[in-house]
Amino acid sequence: MIDTKAILKKLDAIKYPLLILAFGVFLMLLPSGRALDPTEEEMNTALERVLSCSDGVGEVRILISETGVIVACEGAENPKVKLDILHAIGSYTGFGSERITILKMVK
Repeated sequence: MIDTKAILKKLDAIKYPLLILAFGVFLMLLPSGRALDPTEEEMNTALERVLSCSDGVGEVRILISETGVIVACEGAENPKVKLDILHAIGSYTGFGSERITILKMVK
């Protein structure tokens, strides 16, 4: 027969270490937040890749800061391309058009 009193006595002796271990495992399983907060360099690279694949944009370079975005691309002389870039960057960064500058890239 199982001696429940002995088992409960042993569990009582190790309940705090088990609790600390369970809490540590819980903390390790929480998301770190790193994936939710990309760096400016990661944002620049991601936007450059997407925009360079878009029709009419051509080669593109992007600089993102806390105050705004500067884009230099080959297709900036085309108003439709410029508007598409403005919408894409505004959607991705949350910046309004007054904080996004699009320049024609010269080689």
